[in-house]
Amino acid sequence: MTTPPIKASSERILDTVLSSLEDDKAEDIVTIDLRGKSAMADNMVVCSGRSSRQVAAISEKLTDRLKQEMGIICKVEGKDQGDWVLIDTGDVIVHVFRPEVRDFYQIEKMWMTPQAAPAKA
Repeated sequence: MTTPPIKASSERILDTVLSSLEDDKAEDIVTIDLRGKSAMADNMVVCSGRSSRQVAAISEKLTDRLKQEMGIICKVEGKDQGDWVLIDTGDVIVHVFRPEVRDFYQIEKMWMTPQAAPAKA
């Protein structure tokens, strides 16, 4: 009788994601804790690559590493275009952008804690 593989913890997946992104020279890496904000995942990671080619390469290496090291088959969207790649590991969602596309969508702002509105005089 074979035992089923042990599911990797959310923290271990996040550590592997961040390590892979740093190894592949992703820029402006931001981690957003989604626990208590959304049931879709525990964490979201947003980063940039300098070009469409680098965005695609970062994404491909990340999905390969997660598969090899943890047995995680990720859902991936947008890799062919290389402007914005979404990688869903289940517990961690990763967005890899070209800088111009990231600036346009400003996805981090959607998940930031709202700041107090400035007082009107």
